[in-house]
Amino acid sequence: MTLSILTVRPEPGCSATIAAGAEAGLAIVGCPLLELRGVDWPMPPGPFDGLLLGSANALRFGGQAVDKLADKPVYAVGKATAEAARQRGFNVARVGEGGLQKVLDSLSGAERRLLRLAGRERVALRPPPGIVVETVIAYESSGLPLSPDAAAVLRAGALVLLHSAAAARQLAAECDRLAVHRGEIVLAALASRIADAAGPGWAARRLAAQPTEAALLALAREMCHEPPRD
Repeated sequence: MTLSILTVRPEPGCSATIAAGAEAGLAIVGCPLLELRGVDWPMPPGPFDGLLLGSANALRFGGQAVDKLADKPVYAVGKATAEAARQRGFNVARVGEGGLQKVLDSLSGAERRLLRLAGRERVALRPPPGIVVETVIAYESSGLPLSPDAAAVLRAGALVLLHSAAAARQLAAECDRLAVHRGEIVLAALASRIADAAGPGWAARRLAAQPTEAALLALAREMCHEPPRD
């Protein structure tokens, strides 16, 4: 079985996934189902020992207030976020693999007060002893409709890459709105909470071995050439 691959993440992530797929030999169709926008956020009282970033979107949409924090070291969820921080002029103190909670856990034993720039929808964190995390909401998302071309791709049988729970919920809502049968669609998700957000009824749902783009694309390659199974 060969399936078309669709990414529904918002820009600029959508274009980044298409480009990464091309480098990996995968043709990916893009149809963003979310639009990101910055929100005004107050600078909480400091001092802070660093910035905790779970997405490069916090830098892209955080506004000019982000530049006032350029002297703070960044603790980034992964390579892409770390690179975006460096391009913005930040010094990156740590680059994680496997989620923002693991970044926090790696700081266990030290005392730090961190400012987390996050989206309105975000993963709950459990700071280890000695670590204090102050969170501000720097951006949010709103849903976009599924395009007729993308709906046609899904009706023919497709694999959808899911990078966030918000995108998963919007995909499910749009499929229901347009009467696109979920049983023709397989899902590849970065994490279990993301797959769960899509709800039931899909031909298959599988999780990347790690919550990284590379692992998700590797899973997509595997799933596109095997019978669907949940």
